[in-house]
Amino acid sequence: MTSAPQPAPTRPTSRDVARAAGVSQATVSLVLGGKWRGRVSEATAERVRGTAHDLGYRPNLAARSLRLGRTRTALLVVPALTNEFFARVYTGAAAVAAEHGFGVVLYPSPDGTGPARDPFASASTSLDGVIASSMAAGALDALRGAGLPLVMLDSDPADTGVAARVNLDIADGMRQVADHLLALGHRRFVHLASAVDSWTFAARGRALHDALRTVPGTSVGTVRAALDVHAGRVAAERTLAAPGPRPTALVCDDDILAAGACKAARRLGLRVPEDLSVTGFDDLALATAVEPELTTVRLPAEQVGERGMAALLAVLDDRPAEPGSLPVQLVARGSSAPPPPDAPRA
Repeated sequence: MTSAPQPAPTRPTSRDVARAAGVSQATVSLVLGGKWRGRVSEATAERVRGTAHDLGYRPNLAARSLRLGRTRTALLVVPALTNEFFARVYTGAAAVAAEHGFGVVLYPSPDGTGPARDPFASASTSLDGVIASSMAAGALDALRGAGLPLVMLDSDPADTGVAARVNLDIADGMRQVADHLLALGHRRFVHLASAVDSWTFAARGRALHDALRTVPGTSVGTVRAALDVHAGRVAAERTLAAPGPRPTALVCDDDILAAGACKAARRLGLRVPEDLSVTGFDDLALATAVEPELTTVRLPAEQVGERGMAALLAVLDDRPAEPGSLPVQLVARGSSAPPPPDAPRA
């Protein structure tokens, strides 16, 4: 004799949570939707959350999305997929998105920092918002035209029409580099600058020159290179082999350029850091793969992505995004040391 099939256990509803917690369904909706502050007491909110947890309640995201007219999808626009920094930004954004039942679509702008085309027939029908990292707001006009909220990461504070912004303290990072090298005794610098036309690299250059121009006996030149190891090597080699007093420190906009600078020094028979100090920026995995390991500025890329996604969620819920820039940190390693005793002064 076979037993009758057992009915599947029913999934607890918001009404069940409300009944067990002794509150209304509206209160449950406010608390579990994160909109309870100022409307529900802390004690009641905690009771609702605890009851939902005990019952194993999970919100019906599909129904909620239909009710709110949302797709629960964000677009993350980056200049390129080849840079580790943007992969880490995506990791942080996706982690926060997953906690809130959202997905993140990663989209590299077809023209780098240039205009980003709408990747869908109409972004407004496919997305709830756009997050863009290290790009100009003007490059996103095609997406902004869809009427979607735009959150900018590592971008120009002067750009308007932005729903929220998450920036790193880039200028302070370059000031930390300058202070470190000055304390070691360096006075003759060359800035190996990225040829990419973006706010973040312009901010690095301004901060470095501002930090050095007020120190007596100091000089700083600038050479530009495409953002790859080969271009960095060629530009650094040309600079180091030029007539006249040789710089004692190469300050690079990026760890990739710094790796190229180290290759240039070796090709010219110079030792890093005994003859030449080299610094990078970003603290990519490459920074500890070269020998000597790079002195560089660590950027909390995952936290940038986390804050960016949190800011978009806040905008969608009509809440203010968390203000303030994220701090960065100089990591001193083996590629920087005092200049050689016979180094020419500026």
